[in-house]
Amino acid sequence: GGWLLLQNCHLGLEFLSELMDTITTTESMREDFRTWITTEAHPEFPINLLQSSIKFTNEPPQGVKAGLKRTYSAVTQDLLEVSKMPQWKPLLYAVAFLHSTVQERRKFGPLGWNIPYEFNQADFTASVQFIQNHLNDVDFKHGVNWSCVRYILGEVQYGGRVTDDFDKALLNTYARVWFGEHMFTEQFCFYKGYVIPKGKTVEDYLQYIEQLPVIDTPEVFGLHPNADITYQTNLANETLSTIVSIQPKDSSSGGGETREAVVQRLADEMLEKLPPDYNPHEVKAQLQKMGAIQPINIFLRQEIDRMQHVLSSVRTTLTDLKLAIDGTIIMSEELQDALDNMYDARIPKLWFRISWESTTLGFWFTELLERNQQFSSWLQDGRPNQFWMTGFFNPQGFLTAMRQETTRMNVAKGWALDSVVLYNEVTKMMKEDVVGPPPADIGGVYIYGLYLEGAGWDRRNSKLIESPPKV
Repeated sequence: GGWLLLQNCHLGLEFLSELMDTITTTESMREDFRTWITTEAHPEFPINLLQSSIKFTNEPPQGVKAGLKRTYSAVTQDLLEVSKMPQWKPLLYAVAFLHSTVQERRKFGPLGWNIPYEFNQADFTASVQFIQNHLNDVDFKHGVNWSCVRYILGEVQYGGRVTDDFDKALLNTYARVWFGEHMFTEQFCFYKGYVIPKGKTVEDYLQYIEQLPVIDTPEVFGLHPNADITYQTNLANETLSTIVSIQPKDSSSGGGETREAVVQRLADEMLEKLPPDYNPHEVKAQLQKMGAIQPINIFLRQEIDRMQHVLSSVRTTLTDLKLAIDGTIIMSEELQDALDNMYDARIPKLWFRISWESTTLGFWFTELLERNQQFSSWLQDGRPNQFWMTGFFNPQGFLTAMRQETTRMNVAKGWALDSVVLYNEVTKMMKEDVVGPPPADIGGVYIYGLYLEGAGWDRRNSKLIESPPKV
């Protein structure tokens, strides 16, 4: 009649099949026996075990109000009075606000954190314990060591999870702006309307938290208001994508064309438009004419190899899919995925893994043709006057090759690759106005296809401007 707790079962998926067999084949079991399983989401988790279980999820609450309310619901009066230092209660609230902020920024994706970190209650508990210990040992003459507090919060307790330099800078900025002697003044606020309440009991803090807005503006976290529109758009797209993915996969579609017929017709159209494979001997001969050892041509060869991999994968998948629909070959899991995604105008997983992101299959295939056209023209007609920067698999490699080429051209002047830095200048020319490469005394290359997120471009004055709000 006891309880069995199995933790981190996503690390031992093979055992779960054995567990499922044990549970289903056991003839008698006490009614008060329970098996608890803790796991992270995993695509190979046994679906039968998942469906026969009662699921509990522990997600961070949405919004600062909900986050603070959850935190202070677990705070006891003894914890609130554990220290007689006047800084204790404001610091406890500030750490709770920081904890809610770092969790809430995750919903904004790359706008919030470059890497989505799993900040959890253990981070908050450890931070509170540090603050308590620090105040217990504080020297009354020197006061709180704010450099130490900021370092522990920004570099250790929360920063210990952070691996990106820009994310670390953001976290340290929160620590610097929110933690210091200025936080005890009347003028201090995290954001307009978000201040540190003065309370004596947990109930006082909960009453103040209850007055906070249910929905927070992104400016509370230091983000542009458009960030919320981006979040809502992504959430809607994810919801709609989930709805589409769980639609019944019936072969018929209400008297019209069957799913298989629709996909087969689409496969025929794509195969007809798909460019031919690159001839390795012709590629090698053309590169020899242009200078096979030049960095920019080495980059072109690498891009063509990647494009050929995509072309081969698309051609093979479409051909096999037509045969599977006709019943000539068995419909594999990858082909079934391609059938389902193509019918829903989405990119098959096999193609997506080796290519680029796009909103729909139509846009993706159009971009495939445009990317291939750039490489083919470059190979047949020689180096172009301008380059579609976002049409490369490895744009950073293009910039590196360009730096190497520029360095070699100026080696007589004593230039070294390590000391060469990129310099960008936005011209007022349109793509059609470019009739030749940049002047020899300037060097470099013309590129196009870049895009801005969260900002606009004033072409007349050649400067960044505030992005108009999205509707």
